[in-house]
Amino acid sequence: MANFYTDNPALKHHLHHPLMRKIVELKERNFTDAVKFDYAPFNYEDAMDNYEKVLEIVGDLCGGLIADNAEGVDHQGASCADGRAIYADGTVENLEACRKAGLMGMSMPRRYGGLNFPITPYIMAADIVSRADTGFENLWGLQDCAETLYEFGNEEQRQKYIPRVCDGETMSMDLTEPDAGSDLQSVMLKATQKEDGTWVLNGVKRFITNGDSDIHLVLARSEDGTKDGRGLSMFIYDKRNGGVSVRRIENKMGIKGSPTCELVYKNAPAELCGSRRMGLIKYVMALMNGARLGIAAQSVGVSEIAYREALAYAKERKQFGKAIIEFPAVAELIAVMKAKLDASRTLLYETARYVDLYKVYEDIARERKLSDEERAEMKRYSRLADALTPLAKGLTSEYCNQNAYDCIQVHGGSGFMKDYACERVYRDARITSIYEGTTQLQVVAAIRHVGAGTYRSLMDMYAATDFKAELRPLAENLKALTAIYEEAAAAVAATGSTEYNDFMARRLVEMAGNIIMSYLLLTDANTDDMFTASAHIYNKIANAEVAKHAEFIRNFKPEQLEYYKA
Repeated sequence: MANFYTDNPALKHHLHHPLMRKIVELKERNFTDAVKFDYAPFNYEDAMDNYEKVLEIVGDLCGGLIADNAEGVDHQGASCADGRAIYADGTVENLEACRKAGLMGMSMPRRYGGLNFPITPYIMAADIVSRADTGFENLWGLQDCAETLYEFGNEEQRQKYIPRVCDGETMSMDLTEPDAGSDLQSVMLKATQKEDGTWVLNGVKRFITNGDSDIHLVLARSEDGTKDGRGLSMFIYDKRNGGVSVRRIENKMGIKGSPTCELVYKNAPAELCGSRRMGLIKYVMALMNGARLGIAAQSVGVSEIAYREALAYAKERKQFGKAIIEFPAVAELIAVMKAKLDASRTLLYETARYVDLYKVYEDIARERKLSDEERAEMKRYSRLADALTPLAKGLTSEYCNQNAYDCIQVHGGSGFMKDYACERVYRDARITSIYEGTTQLQVVAAIRHVGAGTYRSLMDMYAATDFKAELRPLAENLKALTAIYEEAAAAVAATGSTEYNDFMARRLVEMAGNIIMSYLLLTDANTDDMFTASAHIYNKIANAEVAKHAEFIRNFKPEQLEYYKA
C-alpha cells in the first residue's frame, strides 16, 4: 500500500523550506504551549517532526482507505432524502477515519482542541487528500472555515464551535444564491433580528458545497432597504437548531462524493459573526482567500494523480514492440505534465508560506501590540499573499485541467473508458477553475498587482538568488523575459483605457505567473537536483507563453476591440 506523503519527495522539500523556521517559531510563540499540552513541540525540530508524523498518517490513510474508496464514492455519489443530504458509504468511512486520526481542525489552536498547524503543512495535507479523492477533499478541507470563525467570531463562539470542528463536525460556507453567483453583492437571503436580539434567516442558497454540514457560515442581508455589499453580514448557523432543509443535490459532472446542495432557510436561528455590514466587505473576502488557497491545493493533488496515472500507463502500454513512453511525442507530453505539476506545487507553497506569515502576525496582534518592524513585515507578507493567492488558484487550476486532459490523451481510447481512473480525474478536475471564483475572476483580483509592481518586485527578489553555474543561463533568460513583461505592461497602461486594460489583463497576469513559477522552480533546482529537468522544461514553456502574449499586445490596436464585441 502506498503512502501518499512518503512516496512524494517534493512534499518534504517544500515542508522544509528555510522560511518555515520563522513561521513555526512565531506560530508556537517560542514553544510556550509545551508546558500546557504534552503533545505540543518544545523546539523547531520537534515541531517539524510532528508535522512529518501527522502528514505520514494523512499519507497512509490516503494511499489506502480514501484512494481505495474513490471509485465506489464516484459511482454511488451523494443523495438527498427527507430534506437531508446523505453521503456515499465510502465518504462516511473516510470521514470517520479522519476523525479517529485527529485530522480535523488541524490549524486551530490547541486550547480549542486543534493541532495548531501552520497553514503550509495543513495545505500539504489537502494536496495529499485531493490526490486520493478530489471530491472528498472538499468535505475534509472545509474545516478551514473554522479559520474565519476564529478570526472574526467572539470568544464565546470560538469556544462553542471550534472544539466541535476539531472533534470532526463538518462545515460549509453558504454564499451563492440562484440569482447571485459571482456577484455576491446581490445576495438576498434575509436576516431578521427579533425583539429579543436573536436572528433568524429566510431564503434560498444554491451550489453550496457540503450544504448539509453541521456548522455553516452564512452571508445574509441584515440591513433593510440595501441592495449592495454594505447591507450584508455574516452569520453562524448550527444544524442542531433546525430551520434549514436540503431541497435538492445537484447532479454534477464530477466530485460526485461532495454533495452540492440547494438549501431552504425557514426562520433558521443564527448568530451574528463579527460586526454588522462587514459580511462581504471583510469576512467573506478572508473566507474566499482561504478557500482559493484550498482549491489551489486541490488542483495540485489532481495534477499529481493525473501525472502518475499517465506515467504508469505509458511505461506499461506497448505498441509497435515497445512501451509508448519511448516515443518522443508521449515522452514530451509526460515531461510537460511533470513540469506543470512541479511549477504548480512550488507556487502553491510559496503562497502558503506568505499566508502563514501575515496570519500569524495578525494573531499575535490580538494578544499584544506589534512592533513597528513586525507591523511592516505583516503588511509586506499580506501584500504578497494577496498577490499570489489569485495567481495560485487561477494557474494551478488551469494546469490541473490540462494535465487531466493529457492524462487521457496518453491513455488513448482506454482513457475514455471508466475502466481507468483518468476518466474520473478528468471530470473531477473541471470544477477547479470554476468554483471559488473562475479563472477570469482571479485575473480581476491579480491584475492590480501588475500595475502596483508587486509581481515585478518578486521577480527581482528571485533574480538576486546565487544560482549554480549550470542554472545561470536560465536565470539570465528569466531576466530577459521580465523586461519583455515590463514592456508589455507599460504599453497596455499607456493607452489609459480601462476597457483595453481589462481586455489584456489575463495576458499580463499569465506572463507574470509564468516568470514567477519559472523562478521558483529554478530556486528549487538550486537546492535539489530532482527539480532540474522541470526547471529547464518550464523555462521553455515560460519563454513560449511570454513571447506569445507579448506579440499579441505588440500587434494589437485598441480600436480592434470592436471585433470582440457581440
